[in-house]
Amino acid sequence: MARNKHPEETVQLILDAAYRLFMEKGYERTSIQDIIDQLGGLSKGAIYHHFKSKEDILIAVSDRMTAESNQMLAAIRDRSDLCGKEKLKTIFKESINRPVQNDIFTVVPNFHNNPRLLFSLLHETIEEVAPNYLLPIIKEGISDGSILTDYPEQLAEMILLVANVWMNPMIFDDSEEESYRKIMVFRQMMQGFGLDIVDLEMSERLQELTSIYQKNK
Repeated sequence: MARNKHPEETVQLILDAAYRLFMEKGYERTSIQDIIDQLGGLSKGAIYHHFKSKEDILIAVSDRMTAESNQMLAAIRDRSDLCGKEKLKTIFKESINRPVQNDIFTVVPNFHNNPRLLFSLLHETIEEVAPNYLLPIIKEGISDGSILTDYPEQLAEMILLVANVWMNPMIFDDSEEESYRKIMVFRQMMQGFGLDIVDLEMSERLQELTSIYQKNK
């Protein structure tokens, strides 16, 4: 492969190849050499020029997926035809049903061996998603009367930490039964806030994703 004059193009080539391999083989079973072999002659040095490790590549791949997710969150946040509670339910339904979720649960990164990835998830949840997407929706719900809380910031963070971390089988290695029990607790908790935003379809979808994870870990 000739030297790429545009570093950003080289980065995208690396991420595209890594993404394909992570999907096919899983993150743990993909090596840097596997990625190199997909790049038609790009040297190991060229990869390490942009990424210090395979973990860095995984984080970059995850960031690209997150950017796509945030576009979806922004579109729902900015809709004018839904009240705050309806937007929350739509976010959960759309998030869990996105086809890319199958890819994410197929990659099966081991969060226990990737503390930086876990920190990246927590940081994205608290510093980006909660204040920029969920909090405006909760505040809108308070204004339109569909959400009742005196602590919108904390509610936004709690919902996302429970959904993205506690209910994430890739972090706690949950079985389908454990995933079902967790989403039932989450459903009851949301109902306690007057937020009937979790339905049976979402529960079944989380169990499906857990099954994908268990098969590919």
